[in-house]
Amino acid sequence: MAVSNASSPPRPLVDLIGVPLDYGAGRRGVRFGPEAVREAALQSRLERLGYAVNDAGDVDVAVVSDEPAREPGHARYAAPIRAACLNVAGAVERALAREAFPVVLGGDHSLAIGVLAGVARVKGTGGIIWIDAHADLNTPSSSPTGNIHGMSMAAALGDVPELFGPPEFPTPSVDSGRSVFVGLRDLDPAEKRALHSRGLTCFTMSDIDRMGLAKVMERAVDIAGRGPGSVHVSLDIDAIDPLTAPGTGTPVAGGLTYREAHLAMEIVAESGVAHSIEVVEVNPTLDDGRATAKVAADLICSALGKSIL
Repeated sequence: MAVSNASSPPRPLVDLIGVPLDYGAGRRGVRFGPEAVREAALQSRLERLGYAVNDAGDVDVAVVSDEPAREPGHARYAAPIRAACLNVAGAVERALAREAFPVVLGGDHSLAIGVLAGVARVKGTGGIIWIDAHADLNTPSSSPTGNIHGMSMAAALGDVPELFGPPEFPTPSVDSGRSVFVGLRDLDPAEKRALHSRGLTCFTMSDIDRMGLAKVMERAVDIAGRGPGSVHVSLDIDAIDPLTAPGTGTPVAGGLTYREAHLAMEIVAESGVAHSIEVVEVNPTLDDGRATAKVAADLICSALGKSIL
């Protein structure tokens, strides 16, 4: 009997990239999010799913002193956030260049500017499924706070070129026609105008109540997955109801349930369209123990294929 020398296929690669950044948020402490999610046994759980996991560590984030009171039209901590996002873009670019799946752990949502720049450098302008209570479509002139975590999608669409412009930040880094918002329930006036004027696809919590989460996610996958390039999934933990995920700086009642959030990630996994994911705004200093960090790790595993059966 001949003995087969065929080796088993290589395991798919995952790069864990931590971003201990909280200058973009109104409340500090979210910089401890990457460590907390890692401590929820994320790497070993992904390895049990069959992945070869490389923990790339944390990107460098400069330590700076507090800024003075914000002036109208001014984006707070713009310089250190831009520098951190450049480091994030480089880490994501390197991961994709080696055909790994980047799993980015935040940190506040301003880091998405860097993630999407890194994806666009390798994959070109692609689709995005943005799961968040907020649209993050403000600009420095429209933001009521000046916090850049509320401007990240605006920057990715090319609306903040004075801070995040090419060549370092390809703009737009996402296709507006393939950008889908899921779970919105807290929008500023300028964000509402941007959603309407750009014709962006959005599913609010009211839409989810009416349609059901499964149908919403199936449509989101279909829209974001059209055309060439990749699909990035951006999950802000405040999309989840604060009764389930209390450890975040901008909680809004009435969010996704634990099961709905898992179903969303399971549908992403089944579709096979996603090539990268970030999970942001886990703030251990506001958490009930490590409950929110565990939820974040659970959802990452679901997005990468963990299922009930």
